[in-house]
Amino acid sequence: MKKTFLLLSFALLTLGSCSSDDDTTPEVPIVGATLSPAVGGANQPNQVYLDLSTGESKSINRAAWDFGFSTGADFRVVINGSLKMAVKKLETSDITLTQAINTDVTVGAGTTLASNGYVDNPTGVLAGAGAGIGTAIAEVSATDAENKVYLVNLGFAVGTATPTVGSVAVDGDARGWKKVRILRSGAGYKIQYADLTSATFTEKTISKDAAYNFTFFSLTSGNTVTVEPEKTKWDLNFTVFTNYLNAGSEVTYGYSDFIVSNMKGGTKVYQVLVADGTYADFTKAKVVEANFTASAADQRIIGANWRNGGGPSSLPSIRTDRFYVVKDVAGNYYKVKFLAMSNDAGVRGNVTLEYAMLQ
Repeated sequence: MKKTFLLLSFALLTLGSCSSDDDTTPEVPIVGATLSPAVGGANQPNQVYLDLSTGESKSINRAAWDFGFSTGADFRVVINGSLKMAVKKLETSDITLTQAINTDVTVGAGTTLASNGYVDNPTGVLAGAGAGIGTAIAEVSATDAENKVYLVNLGFAVGTATPTVGSVAVDGDARGWKKVRILRSGAGYKIQYADLTSATFTEKTISKDAAYNFTFFSLTSGNTVTVEPEKTKWDLNFTVFTNYLNAGSEVTYGYSDFIVSNMKGGTKVYQVLVADGTYADFTKAKVVEANFTASAADQRIIGANWRNGGGPSSLPSIRTDRFYVVKDVAGNYYKVKFLAMSNDAGVRGNVTLEYAMLQ
């Protein structure tokens, strides 16, 4: 995983301290900065994890993983929504049986109802019985026979086409299909996977590491991969995202320029409209603790709400009528506002934000 320091652009936003590789040195949160997360342009190839207290980011290609295995007391598995992956539980526990492609198992407005349960609930809440609630893959049972095979649509590779200015091209070629079965293995997991017509399968064990929200696994490499930083060391994630959209009924829909908060790690956030107070005048004394409540059960408080989607006669743009208050795991408070979603040439996937610690 590539680890970079984000650019500090404004001299008036000074640093309290820089982080150190020496874990014995206490980290003093920085006062603030203007940052440009390396999302990667109009194909938005990267998922970027930002830690406000250090001003550091970690970036990984969003096609580097397929499944995330929860490291908590539960046994839950998430799929990679940034690639528009989708899954369907089959009636069998025998992964050696041949399966067929089902084109209904997909992501797309107007075609896939959220209630089908083919994708993870976008709130980030893992618990639920499926059908659009909790994870698309049912909680992994301690009884092997109860763990069914899943038909897996691997979604789309990262796009490589060059779109028109102001547009995105996040979807590349279709990545194909697999059949997958997940079981428990002691305190961890076991994953079995194969091509749809194969009578044999590959099996790997996956351990939990409580320092992280998930252990991630790639079907391509057949190995675990490091994706997120430790759960106490990031606040916001910039990513392509599978969301729900109300189109008469709730359907699945792929979003670009999306931002989720580290709900599972304990980061909290709420939105402030400038009609209720300006960014410049907002201080710690104006924080309303009760406004953080919604973010404890929904990682999408920022989501796509920070920008306009554009239309036939307008380009996407940031919303200047709002900013965000973030409370990190250590209890530090920050105000965050977005300055740009495109570069000077109008190319999307070039985000700039400003933030400051609240005193």
